[in-house]
Formats: sequence, C-alpha cells, structure tokens
Amino acid sequence: MSMEETLARIKEDFELLGDPNAIVEYILELGQSNDMHLPPELKNDHTKIHGCASDAWMIHECKDGKVHFTVEGSSELAKGMIPLMLQIFNDRTPDEILSFDPKKLYELGFEKILSPTRLQGMEAFLKRIYQAAQECKQQS
Repeated sequence: MSMEETLARIKEDFELLGDPNAIVEYILELGQSNDMHLPPELKNDHTKIHGCASDAWMIHECKDGKVHFTVEGSSELAKGMIPLMLQIFNDRTPDEILSFDPKKLYELGFEKILSPTRLQGMEAFLKRIYQAAQECKQQS
C-alpha cells in the first residue's frame, strides 16, 4: 500500500469516527497498545526529537533500501501518534518518503485535534523523518 493509500485509509477511519474527541480517543487507544521502546542508552540528546511537547526519541536504520524507524514517546498522545505516523512512513524507500508532501497529513484534520504545541512536535517529528530519508538516500 502506497503512502497516499495509507493516508486515505487513515482519513476514512477518522471520518467514520466523526468528531475530534473520538479521534483523540482513538489515538490514545493506539498509544496504549504501542510497545515500541528504545533502550535507555539510546535515549539521549542526539536521538531526542527537539520541539516535541513531551519527550520523544527516534532512531532510524537504512536496510534493504528502506528506512526503518524506532520511536518512543513519553506522553499517551505521543505514544498514539507514533504508530499512526509510522503506518505512513516506516519501511519505505527514501524516494517514497522524499516525494510525499507532508502537508497532506493536514487532510487528517490534525489542526482541529492537536494544540499548536503538539503540531510543532509533529513538524519536528516529520523533519527528522525526512532527514533520515535523505541520509539513507545518500548512503545508497
């Protein structure tokens, strides 16, 4: 499934949920089932996503021509946003990521459900995603 198709599926899910409170509840439920963790020694200033409202860390690996991300967030909302975002961006080729317009994510209505501070955190997360894709592209 392409990144655009994944985004369209998430958008359909959000539309079925209807109101912003139900969408937030869904994201929080995703966070409860998110078991992605980084070992303590990898939680440092280099891996920290600066600009997030709560602490979050990201590492990436370029493997078999794709970018693989491991991300951990400390807040319930961040823990829920991580698997949602990784459905779109994880295990994609650098070219797929770099050709995807991140502004398309606003089709999901994040500006209605996230505070300005949380939106800044999402932008910081996306910046790191695109930096990782660029690094992997340069390595190949």
